Amino acid sequence: MIKYGKSTQNAIAAMSRLAEVYDEGTRLSSAEIGKARNLPQTLTAKLLTTLSQHGLVSGAPGPGGGYALARPPAEISLYDIAVVFERPDDSLICPFGPGWCGNNDPCPLHERLLELDLLVNDFLQTTQLDIFSQNGDSPG
Repeated sequence: MIKYGKSTQNAIAAMSRLAEVYDEGTRLSSAEIGKARNLPQTLTAKLLTTLSQHGLVSGAPGPGGGYALARPPAEISLYDIAVVFERPDDSLICPFGPGWCGNNDPCPLHERLLELDLLVNDFLQTTQLDIFSQNGDSPG
């Protein structure tokens, strides 16, 4: 299961802004993206640098520079973003805590937690950034 935290949430927010303006030419600065998503510019710049290193955004320095999606929004899933900042974890989070899983093996919550795991992974893998795009690709 991918359990995602604040870095992934902020990265999705930044990437969603780039998807909104995607047209293979528009570039935004980290300050513009941060302002649009209420994120600190320094955090936004750090996230974009990491995303660039993983081939999800392209950056260009100087006047007229900035950041853009490296691929069309329909080709980037939320999962693609999440795996940059999170490590997939095959274990389920049992509310009973580590080392004790309810009163049976498996516990009464086990099957429902597996269903939740599948739903979250499916959501991340099948939701592409084109859901934020102004350029008409249908939501993924």
